[in-house]
Amino acid sequence: MVKISEIISESNGPTFSIELWPPRSKASEIKLAKALPIFESLNPSFASVTFGAGGSTREKTYEMVVRLRNETSIETMAHLVTAAHSRDQLKIILQRYHSAGVRNILALKGDPPLDNGFALEQGELKHAIDLVELVREVGDFSVAVAAHPEGHPESVDIASDRYWLAKKLEFADFAISQFFFNISDYFSLVDDMAKYGIEKPILPGVMAPVSVRTLEKMALLSGAKIPAEVHRRFSSIEDDPESVKKLGVELALELSTELLRQGAPGIHLYTMNEAETAYEIFKGLGLG
Repeated sequence: MVKISEIISESNGPTFSIELWPPRSKASEIKLAKALPIFESLNPSFASVTFGAGGSTREKTYEMVVRLRNETSIETMAHLVTAAHSRDQLKIILQRYHSAGVRNILALKGDPPLDNGFALEQGELKHAIDLVELVREVGDFSVAVAAHPEGHPESVDIASDRYWLAKKLEFADFAISQFFFNISDYFSLVDDMAKYGIEKPILPGVMAPVSVRTLEKMALLSGAKIPAEVHRRFSSIEDDPESVKKLGVELALELSTELLRQGAPGIHLYTMNEAETAYEIFKGLGLG
């Protein structure tokens, strides 16, 4: 029952972690089964497992988190969202995780549905900070929160977004950032937290796009901006999947290398369950 906050604080150098998705179909189950041995071989510091919009993968997330904890060497963190859940439902989920020996939670408000076809149902807890407080109430967990280098898409402005992130980090142990392409946005966020007296780790999130469609969709949902040059480079090869993946790895390596050079406490890789892409990035960084 290792806490990720302890893994980070006791690490002799930067941490290298991954995000995984619970499978939504038989085909994705087969893909993940083949990918897990590769992910495990990379010896990541930890893995986080996503929680579909409105809890659409609630049971699959739970099953995957517990499976990873029991059947692999990967320490695991469960995503949990306030959206479409009552306080009592969230308490039950947390109690189940605690009983299963899971001690790591990423507390989120929740993402809109991937197809953007309908409004996401509001939960009883209105904000992620409310969920952080509930997690603390239920059990002895390590708690992480999300950070948005370019500001949360629902924030009024960047200043208010920074204020609420600082409030969340007063209660949480660390943060993981949304993916980004401009390194200055990440370090600006870190500097702004320091102005609030917050020096807890903020792990930068890095994504290696595997398709132009995925890049554009995830950027739309997260509020991340795609620099014109990055979009141009991907668009020029979008009909060549292998070239797109190769460019994604190249950009992820460039970002990760520079982030680490400038003192980032680690790298959190948004893998989209693409084990070969993660392998190439870890190999490029001299890991695994």
